[in-house]
Amino acid sequence: MNDKKSNVIVLLSGGIDSTGCVAYYLQQNFCVTGMFVDYGQAARKPEQNAALAISQYYNIALERISVSNTREWRAGCIPGRNAYLLFTALMNFRYRSGLVAIGVHAGTSYWDCSEEFIELMQKSFECYTDGRISVDAPFLKWNKQEVWDYCRTQKVPLKYTYSCELGKVQPCGECLSCKDLERLNAC
Repeated sequence: MNDKKSNVIVLLSGGIDSTGCVAYYLQQNFCVTGMFVDYGQAARKPEQNAALAISQYYNIALERISVSNTREWRAGCIPGRNAYLLFTALMNFRYRSGLVAIGVHAGTSYWDCSEEFIELMQKSFECYTDGRISVDAPFLKWNKQEVWDYCRTQKVPLKYTYSCELGKVQPCGECLSCKDLERLNAC
């Protein structure tokens, strides 16, 4: 167990996976900060509202980063998204050492949710920080159902989460996140 000296910034999108990460690190006795990044995603407003509600529920700080962009990103694969989010957190890491956590999990077709991706990002972090700051993905080997079950078992406030990639009323029935949500709610 950790002695509350280790800091972790959780990339908090307001979704189930990142909210589960917040609960995970709090249970491990880390000093947790959430970070919401507005990079022009279609769901930025409801995601930010969810991230704020989750940070208030858990009584953690929430850093909000807004990046000027001339493009609005829609649902699906956004090349470089998770690398961009991890590097944004690294650039804004305020502690000498600790973790940057991301809620990626197994069972997706996105390369930036793979073990290979996390290993490459870790190598980059080591180069920049001499190993003081690491990438962590506690659900990397879990599928979506296992993350869902963990969240329910740990009483994660799923009612505050938001997962629609299109920024619509969820579940929209169109994006992959909402299709996962419909399937999980049917269980």
